[in-house]
Order: sequence, then C-alpha cells, then structure tokens
Amino acid sequence: MEEKQFAGILNGAVPGEPVKKDENTRRGNWGNQIEFVLTSVGYAVGLGNVWRFPYLCYRNGGGAFMLPYFIMLVFCGIPLFFLELSFGQFASQGCLGVWKISPMFKGVGYGMMVVSTYIGIYYNVVICIAFYYFFMSMTNLLPWTYCNNPWNTPDCVGVVSSSSQINSSLANATTSLVAGVSEVVNRTKRTSPSEEYWKHYVLNISDDIGNFGEVRLPILGCLAISWFVVFLCLIRGVKSSGKVVYFTATFPYVVLTILFIRGITLDGAINGIKYYLTPQWQKVLDAKVWGDAASQIFYSLGCAWGGLITMASYNKFHNNCFRDSIIISITNCATSVYAGFVIFSILGFMAHHLNVPVSEVADHGPGLAFVAYPEALTLLPISPLWSLLFFFMLILLGLGTQFCLLETLVTAIVDEIGTDWIIRNKTVVTLSVAVAGFLLGVPLTTQAGIYWLLLMDNYAASFSLVIISCIMCICIMYIYGHRNYFKDVEMMLGFPPPLFFKVCWRFISPVIISFILIFTVIQYKPITYNDYVYPGWSLAIGFAMALSSVVCIPIYGLFKISRSPGATFRERLKAACQAHPKWGPALREHRTGRYAPMASEETAEARTFKEKEELKEEQKEEEKEKKEEISLTIQGSNGSTNTHNNPNPSA
Repeated sequence: MEEKQFAGILNGAVPGEPVKKDENTRRGNWGNQIEFVLTSVGYAVGLGNVWRFPYLCYRNGGGAFMLPYFIMLVFCGIPLFFLELSFGQFASQGCLGVWKISPMFKGVGYGMMVVSTYIGIYYNVVICIAFYYFFMSMTNLLPWTYCNNPWNTPDCVGVVSSSSQINSSLANATTSLVAGVSEVVNRTKRTSPSEEYWKHYVLNISDDIGNFGEVRLPILGCLAISWFVVFLCLIRGVKSSGKVVYFTATFPYVVLTILFIRGITLDGAINGIKYYLTPQWQKVLDAKVWGDAASQIFYSLGCAWGGLITMASYNKFHNNCFRDSIIISITNCATSVYAGFVIFSILGFMAHHLNVPVSEVADHGPGLAFVAYPEALTLLPISPLWSLLFFFMLILLGLGTQFCLLETLVTAIVDEIGTDWIIRNKTVVTLSVAVAGFLLGVPLTTQAGIYWLLLMDNYAASFSLVIISCIMCICIMYIYGHRNYFKDVEMMLGFPPPLFFKVCWRFISPVIISFILIFTVIQYKPITYNDYVYPGWSLAIGFAMALSSVVCIPIYGLFKISRSPGATFRERLKAACQAHPKWGPALREHRTGRYAPMASEETAEARTFKEKEELKEEQKEEEKEKKEEISLTIQGSNGSTNTHNNPNPSA
C-alpha cells in the first residue's frame, strides 16, 4: 500500500486513482508538467538573481550570508511558494478567481494585479535596454571600450590602452598603463568609458526626474521589439509560452556556464570569488543581514505577484505541486549562488588588472549589468562575443519573468469576465494588454526615464508585496480555516501537507513576513541615483504607487460587506468572509466529498432533466399522431401511403 501511495505521489495522481487525461477544455492546461516547471523557473529566476544576490552576498558577510539565506528559504520561501501553487491549482483560477475562498479579500487579487502591472511596465524597459546593448555588441569593437568618442568627457579613463590591439591578451598590457590607471583610480573617482556610454549616450540622462527631455528613439524601438516578442510568445497563452520556455528557461544556464568557465581561467578570478564567498561570521549576528536574506528570498521567488497562482491554475488538478515547489525554489536559489561565481570571477579579474580592491569595481542593479560587467568584458579577447552572450542571457532571464507577468493580467481579466467570447478571443486581450504596457512604458524611454524606472523598482513592489502576502496567509489559514485548507490539499494531492508546512503556514511564515515588513520600514532610506537625490514630490508619487496596490484590499472589503446580506454589520461581515458556493475544484468530476453537489441540487437537476425528457416524449407522440393522420387521409384519397409524392394532405 505504501509503495502504491509513493508511486501516486511521484506522478502527481491520487493514490488508487487510475492515471487519466484531465484536460480543462474551457481554460486549457499545460502540455506537460515540464512546461509548468520550466515556466515557473523562468518566472522565479530573473535579473535579480544576477545583479542583486551576488552584491548582497559580498556586502553581508560573503559565505556567512548563505546561512541566513538558506534558513529563510526553508522557513519562508518554500512554504509560501507551495501555498500559492496549491491555491491556484486547487481552484484552477487566476489571482482574482481564487478569492471565492473568501470574497471579502478579493481586493488582495486586485492588489496583485496592480503590482504585476507596475513591474511589467518597467521590467520590459530593462529588457529593452538589454536588447539595445545586444544589438550594439554586434561589432568588431565594443563602443564603450575607449574614451575617444564624442560623448566622452575629459574625466574619462579607460582600462584598455587605445594603442593596444583589440584581441591582445592582458599579459601584453604595459606595466606603465596599469600603474597609470591605478594612480588615477586612487587619486580621484574614475569615470569609465562604459559609465559615460551608459549615461551620456544610451540614456542621455537629464539633470532631474521632472525634466523628461526627448524620447530616446533607439530605446523606444527596442521597447517595441521587446513587447512584440512577449506578445508573440503568449499569442496562444500557455500553449505557446509553454513551448518557448524550453529555450528561454534553459539557455541562460548554458551562457552562465560558458561565462563561468571563461571567468575562472582569468588572472585574479580567484580573488574575486574569495571576496564573494569568504565568510565573515560576526555579521551573522547583525539583524540587517537576516533582513536582507529574508527580503531577497521573498522578492526573488516572486511571491504575492499573482504569477505563481496564475501559472499553477493551468495545472491538472492532481499534479504534485508540492514536489514542484521544492524543485523550483531550490533551483532559483542555486542559480543565484552560481551567478555570483560568474559575476565575481570577472570582477576579480578586472580588479586585478586595475590593481584595486574588488570592492572598487563591485556594483549591483543596472550599474552592474550595464556599466561594471560590460567594462570588464572589454578586457577579454573577442570581447563582442562575450558581450553578446551576456546580454542575450539578460534578455532571456527578463523574458521568462515578463511572460508570467503578462499572463497574470490576461488570465485575471479573462477569468473575471468569463464569457465564451472573451475566452475564444483571449489573443485580443493579450494584444490589448501588451499595447497598453508599451504605451505606459514610453515615459521610461525619455531622458528622465532611468529616474522613474528606479522609483518604480524601489516603491511599486516593495512593502506592498509583504502586506499582500501576509494578508493572504491570514485569510487562508484563519478566515477560511487551516483545517479546511489542509483537507483541500489532501483531496488534490492524495496526501496531506507535511507537518512542517502546516506549522510554517500558520505561524512561522507570517512571523517572518511581518519581520520583513518591520525591517523594510526601519531600514527605509529615500532613494538616490548616484549623487542625485530625489525631490519630495517624486517620493510622494513613489509612496502613492506602493499604496495603490494595498488600498485595494480595504476598499473592496468594505464594498463587499456593504453588498452582503444581513441586518447588522457583524452578519454582513460574516457573510462576506464565507466561502462562495462555487469555491472548489473547477471541474465537476473533481468536486467530491464536501464539494459534491447537495442532494437538493441533484434532485432539482434530475427533475429538470426528467421534465425535458417528458417534453421530448410528448413532442414525439404528437409528431407520430400527425404522421398517422396524414397517412390515413392520403390512403382515403388514392390508397397510397407515399407521403413523399404528395406531401400536402389536402390534395
């Protein structure tokens, strides 16, 4: 019996139930489970794994940071990931439809949609800049190699001698060059050609967030390409995106491996990796390190964005999402650690070349992706090749996340309207959302676009995600009831959630989420970009964006209470919190146990069916009688029963 149950667990089926095709013909399903896993990996593994985690790791104690990081993964990341996957898979609904579990909290779903909208707008702008750098790398000489360009300033100091050949090895670089560069670096803050290319040519950055200037047409064109690619991959929903992810989710690992092998063979690479991993155990006692670890796990896995619920809603009902959540979460975190080796091996090589500490060249965010790392690549032989690979990897990492963000919005809209027309014309909805996303992203391609992009990145999806996730946990575990939800999971998977996950869902994860929220508030600092300090009015807009997703929850809650039946507020509140009658598995064949239709419903359906059958029988009897009358009439006139020759009985 145990072997049979174990086999059922492995294939995601309920023990004892025959394996059968369980296709939701109305919404559609993934072609197979590999598509779902790859899509979820592509969603969770994004740009943050490459440009944020390595920086956090070296800043927070190197290898010592791994301890709180993996503890937070086990107690917060994987449980929340499993909760969202099981939530969406059980109801087979997007981030709005699942809130039939407790209609008053449907505002949480709207909050998820708002967050996904903000992230989808600015995330595609980052992808389009990666597209731009990718196209600019299709040359014999990377344009950010030297300081002899029209956009360079007198402060520019390159790391490659203009007299040296492009493909010459570093061993042939003169000692005087290295000494001269090191002297400049130590005397003043060096302005690199890659930084000036980024600021003065790609962005042509303005002096203030309110000074939009002109639209950067090359960036706008790349934004159009980026949105077109996303739309094309989602033109048939999960049926088309499920095929695309075979490439977009796997090829970044090929590129990472190529860059890693290239990186560790360079001089100084070991110093960079040591800087990345050398543990500083005293920092483990610092609360900030634990806060950074919890925040990175939470944001990296994409919890509370609505994407996990949406992707899981296209699973077959008995899929083993427990297994999937562990595989995807561990893959995401392992990718972050692996990317750190790739980044710091190259940065260590650059620091060795400049004869400066690794901390002088380390950076994060756009500064790492579009300034520090591209500059390090100019030092390599055949640098355009490595640049093409690096930016192609960034494009694929970004697209994997962007697919799910767009699908989250489209699925929520289609499920909410739910008419046959909207389901048949889902492609039109996808196109409309993509066009709207492109138009809303146009201001981010102006000369002040980078200011707005960073503002959205820091505020639109910060503490609001934490609040949304915390309320979701409370609603499912305490409003709907943990016992009810555990039974739902057991009904779906064939086994109850392990005790560890029950404890985490009810107690540990909400406490850690609350800790992240408190930590975020305490550690808050007004956003800056290099030396630019954001004005107060722009920070107010940032907070408004953050609150716009959270405020959906109380507004919809009050609306639902006002529309619920009841004489007193308490009765209305109770009615608004109760699960909707349609809550449960989407397909009738899965609505068993407490979700089975009530006897009265079955009787009513049987009665309706019986009445229809009786009506059909009566109609048949009437038709039969008419035919007999016609036959008798014709026989009386000519003795023939051939009604085809004389269809008119009066003849």
